[in-house]
Amino acid sequence: MIRRALAALTLVACTAGLTACGDDDSSGDGSGDSKELPTKTINVTVSGDSVTPNGDRVDVKVDQPIELVVKADAEGEIHVHSDPEKELEYGAGTTTLPPFTIDKPGIVEVESHALEKTIVQLEVK
Repeated sequence: MIRRALAALTLVACTAGLTACGDDDSSGDGSGDSKELPTKTINVTVSGDSVTPNGDRVDVKVDQPIELVVKADAEGEIHVHSDPEKELEYGAGTTTLPPFTIDKPGIVEVESHALEKTIVQLEVK
């Protein structure tokens, strides 16, 4: 009798746990893809008229979060030539820009128009 009660209690607890996990879909995109891609962090240094990296190609995946951490001696702006384009402002010192994603494969240039330099080329696969 005790075994049956424990078995029933275990079954109820497991079912409740599975139901709770199944309702926790915070992505809201309806894709059903439960894998989360890790954030790709790209460190950028702007010093005077130079920028590092300078035109490097960086591999990223479609819908992978991309975060730019900019260390600069003056404020400025970075342009991400995606669709839609993004204009991201940074300040003097170290600025972590809000993460963004690219939803189509291809090459996306990240530039500083003020410096007339390509910082990185995102190769989105």
